[in-house]
Amino acid sequence: MKKLELSGKDILITGAAGFIGANLCCRLLESAEYSGMRITGLDSVNDYYDPAIKEYRLKKIEEAAERSKSSFRFVKGSIADRQLLHSLFSSNDFAVVVNLAAQAGVRYSIENPDAYMEANVMGFYYVLEECRHSSDEGRKGVEHLVYASSSSIYGSNSSIPYRVEDATEHPVSLYGATKKTDELMAHAYSKLYEIPTTALRFFTVYGPAGRPDMAYFSFTEKLLKGEKIKIFNNGKCRRDFTYVDDVTKAVEAVMKGAPDKRTGDDGLPLPPAAVYNIGNSSPVDLMEFVSILGEELKEAGVLDKSLKLEERLELVPMQPGDVAVTYADTSKLEEDYGFRPSTPLREGIRRFAQWYKEFYA
Repeated sequence: MKKLELSGKDILITGAAGFIGANLCCRLLESAEYSGMRITGLDSVNDYYDPAIKEYRLKKIEEAAERSKSSFRFVKGSIADRQLLHSLFSSNDFAVVVNLAAQAGVRYSIENPDAYMEANVMGFYYVLEECRHSSDEGRKGVEHLVYASSSSIYGSNSSIPYRVEDATEHPVSLYGATKKTDELMAHAYSKLYEIPTTALRFFTVYGPAGRPDMAYFSFTEKLLKGEKIKIFNNGKCRRDFTYVDDVTKAVEAVMKGAPDKRTGDDGLPLPPAAVYNIGNSSPVDLMEFVSILGEELKEAGVLDKSLKLEERLELVPMQPGDVAVTYADTSKLEEDYGFRPSTPLREGIRRFAQWYKEFYA
């Protein structure tokens, strides 16, 4: 791979007010390694979930920029706004683009498929087009496009753990299908225009100030309202929970290592494209997860310690678009970057519970 120097470079991070995007911005801004880095953050700040959490994240980014005296500029808008995106690329020489903007969520893709086609397919196509033309008129152009994929592209793959080499042609949700489409488009652009691209397949990212539609967050809200928690597949589910700090460390590492531009045996360029799983490689039984969540919420003072969690559980069948197990094989990430996510679930849930208590107090 080609080592990239980020100091003094212009960086574009889309989805900057999102869960992973905001944490990544803070990590980069607070690092003394990247002197002179200039970050542009783009996000539509839509109301898919509570915008107050997105505003909270943006405030944290601004505070990180002030502390480090680093350069951060926020632009409100969507990657599906082609004119806005073109304006950003025309007025900046982005060396690295990290595309984290997307419409996320498996269940919502059943209710509102248009949002997924607009953001995940057309929006990402516009990003690819701008990267393609970023080297026009003698400009250096984008050196590396890093973009969010998802473990959802594996569908109900029976090969466990999921390896990046596994077949991904049969996702079981529209969300997964749009992320597979992104990987296919990126691969084609890498081949045709030699744009170095790296797909990151994220596995159930969680932590403080996370997405309210994720299970650990929605479970917490339901328990506080006195409602029951629906445990899908009658509790026979396992998830590879990945703490957000581990995820941003992985993204940071990958940003600095662009796939090499090489020539194949036929004399034609090989696509400089790579794919990595970003997961904890340690799937947890859903019932164990709920137990840990309940214990840490009580310890943080979010839930009353007298609450009997077992009385609040409702076992229900599997829902459409979901899978029984997610499990990441991260050997390729370890081999290329010497890093693997490792934060224990209890530690990560404890930090979430403490944040929840503080934020909603």
